[in-house]
Amino acid sequence: MYINFSDIPGHQNLFLDYLHEFTNVEKFYKWNFREQNKYEELFKRLVEFDRPHRLELSEAIKEQYVEIKTSKQTLTNIESLKSPNTIAVITGQQLGLFGGPLYTIYKSFTAIKLANYLKEKFEGYHFVPIFWLEGDDHDFEEVRSINLVNNFNQIFNVKYEDGELEEINRGNIGNLKFNEGINRLFPLLASELRDTEYKNDLIELLKSFYQPGKSFLESFKELMIKIFDEYGLIVFNPMTPRIKKLLTNIFLKEITSYKDHTGILVERSAELEELYHAQVKVKAINLFYLDDNERLLIEPVENEYRLKGKRKRFTLEELTSLINTTPEKFSPNVLLRPICQDYLFPTGFYVGGPSEISYFAQVTPLYKIYGLIEPVIYPRSSATILEKGVQAILDKYKLKFSDIFLTEDQLFTKVIMSDSGSDLNTVFNEALLKIKDSLEPINEKLISIDKTLSDITIKSREKIEQTIEFMKSKAIEAEKRKHEATTRQLGKVRNVLYPNNELQERELNFIYFANKYGMDIFKWIYSELAINKFEHQILEL
Repeated sequence: MYINFSDIPGHQNLFLDYLHEFTNVEKFYKWNFREQNKYEELFKRLVEFDRPHRLELSEAIKEQYVEIKTSKQTLTNIESLKSPNTIAVITGQQLGLFGGPLYTIYKSFTAIKLANYLKEKFEGYHFVPIFWLEGDDHDFEEVRSINLVNNFNQIFNVKYEDGELEEINRGNIGNLKFNEGINRLFPLLASELRDTEYKNDLIELLKSFYQPGKSFLESFKELMIKIFDEYGLIVFNPMTPRIKKLLTNIFLKEITSYKDHTGILVERSAELEELYHAQVKVKAINLFYLDDNERLLIEPVENEYRLKGKRKRFTLEELTSLINTTPEKFSPNVLLRPICQDYLFPTGFYVGGPSEISYFAQVTPLYKIYGLIEPVIYPRSSATILEKGVQAILDKYKLKFSDIFLTEDQLFTKVIMSDSGSDLNTVFNEALLKIKDSLEPINEKLISIDKTLSDITIKSREKIEQTIEFMKSKAIEAEKRKHEATTRQLGKVRNVLYPNNELQERELNFIYFANKYGMDIFKWIYSELAINKFEHQILEL
């Protein structure tokens, strides 16, 4: 079963038009992902593109795997990067605790399945799936916690606390090491998750990856390799000095030529704001510097450069010297990261979600400035896992899947009131209409006496409406208490399928399903996930 994204709350028009009305957005993107007849044109350009660091990149990635037990398929893919006929299918994500939300899994499988599909369809090329570890990011809040559903079908949050002040700059998340706080999370998982045959082994597996002294990047990478290595996915670390050295030309150009592109990016963003929205706020320079373990934006000031929020300044000569000698201290922001990615790799496809598709509309002017080839932006698969028990509840109350997008009260009202024949919404809405009709002749009479008296009617009506809404909410609460079992079951449905009023893939972590069905759940997801529908898929388990 599939649901159109336009029927799901919260999706931006830019993303919807990219999927279904590409002519509306074609000025912002080089390639229409649906036009497979043009893919080979892109492949030929990538093959002919001069990439002198090709061998060094392959060897640098091989070095990242030197102490890791690696599948033959992954090793073959790493080696194949030396060939000019190899095309990269890339995706990536921030280093969320325990793998982050489920969409990280779906992104990865989309890249893997797309690479496999392209291998079959286009002879003479080798397609390699790559996961870019976004460890240069410094947003601790975004990666420190996950949501799960406990044995009582309630959402609970698992949050890593490092004991530091919330507001401090922790530098690049990839380098941030866990302290003893990570060990406090496993007893929480043990107590909250339901007891299953897989629970103990799952928690022990997570403990083997997430330990005090290990970094966010190390732990996330080990988990990703555990899940995806058998499929040949290259889990790539862009933070090593060897990789950053390959990016010195990009960093130097960003520092010396920022005036050439800032105006163009501002213009593009303004155009997007007029028609849709600009995903990212444009900065003068799209580069950060690591200073005393703080990741700080580089800003131009007069004829020099400074670190945002600091007094420290650099001349152009000092900054270029630092880039040449310690490139690992520099990192791109969200707009420059795709440029770094597609400079390093022969990227044919970037697999992204709604937000990434939106910010690529801002990024595309940079490709011409940096002399690079734009990839196809391929929408990642999007899915909700629907278990039999949850489906049974939907069937019991004659609910469609789309009903979960109703508010909790609306869903309750739909089920209880339709069943009892007493629709509270209708009763209260009719009462409000009658009150409005009754007040209208009074308002007209008051206006005929004194126009300023109209305000009295308006304020009185607002007070009455507030009273009616209060009475309605109290009535619904009373009905919920009366139908406690039904309320509980509907709560379970929403917590699993639409937790915190968001799609399941954006809120829940894989642990919830792996605990119930084992790690083989990934093989099932791989076999069931469609990569060519471009709608939200319901995976019936």
